[in-house]
Amino acid sequence: MKAHAAAAALEYVESGMILGLGSGSTAEIFIEQLGAALKTGALSGIRGVPTSAMTERAAQGAGVPLMPADQASRIDLTIDGADEVDGRFRLIKGGGGCLLREKIIAHASDRMIVVVDETKLVEMLGAFPLPVEVDPFAFTITAKKVFDALRASGAPRCDVALRRRGDGLEPFVTDGGHFILDCACGELPDPEAAARRLAAIPGVMEHGLFIGLARTVIVGEEDGAEVLEI
Repeated sequence: MKAHAAAAALEYVESGMILGLGSGSTAEIFIEQLGAALKTGALSGIRGVPTSAMTERAAQGAGVPLMPADQASRIDLTIDGADEVDGRFRLIKGGGGCLLREKIIAHASDRMIVVVDETKLVEMLGAFPLPVEVDPFAFTITAKKVFDALRASGAPRCDVALRRRGDGLEPFVTDGGHFILDCACGELPDPEAAARRLAAIPGVMEHGLFIGLARTVIVGEEDGAEVLEI
């Protein structure tokens, strides 16, 4: 299903584009397919802007030419995944820990296409814990303010946990040197209010609510892909 979604996204790519390359398993499948298209000559002149060190390594392995983000005057198209997508194309992202850089690139893009499988489609955001990227300094203070903000936005509950590395001992650290708070709310009845409140907290570098950024959602299915657009 992910491969079908990635293949459908590849149809939007044109030679000469500057592409924002998202992070995660579906994005990496897209990068592999993009690299194959470049090798066969089906596409040319593509330059990618990676959103994480992992994406950079995947692109290099696939033979996709890259450019530093600070050298990109504009980005034509970003292809990225999501952890949840609702009917208004509001997203939760950040399960892979790259949400700040993903949002910077998505916001700078003329168009964002989200590639997912059908399990990521939800009626209401919030079953997937919302990632919030925070500065390590006084992060416990920030965590309390994050809790208060989410409850004030209407979340019925909010269990805020510091994300840790695979060993469970040390904090997970993003490519930008930040911590991530995973906020299990169950439901986010007003994502816009939650986004506003979180953005106002000193110490919050970015949150995983992507609102008003995705214009196209491609849903991979067993026998193809469905393209949804706003």
